[in-house]
Amino acid sequence: MTKREAPIYKVIFLNQGQVFEMYAKQIYQSDLWGFLEVEEFVFGERTTVVVDPSEEKLKAQFDGVVRSFVPMHSIVRIDEVERMGTAKISEARQTGNVMPFPMPMPDK
Repeated sequence: MTKREAPIYKVIFLNQGQVFEMYAKQIYQSDLWGFLEVEEFVFGERTTVVVDPSEEKLKAQFDGVVRSFVPMHSIVRIDEVERMGTAKISEARQTGNVMPFPMPMPDK
């Protein structure tokens, strides 16, 4: 019987009109009602010359963050993955005829 490695989760959530796709080792329901706790963020190692600017932005934004509380209605999807991909930020686009749950948007 082989020892299974600790799982890695891909968490996709909405934040201020953007879609964040990140990887973490710990995810669980928070004691704060309506929130999910995400801990131990995992970012790719710099082993190549090519640097992804969105991953670097995420790494800088979450530098020093021990735990993040994400509202449950912002979660798009959570997957347990075998291999970690690249963390990224993309713009949220409305497609189709389904109206998303209203979220407050800050004025720019």
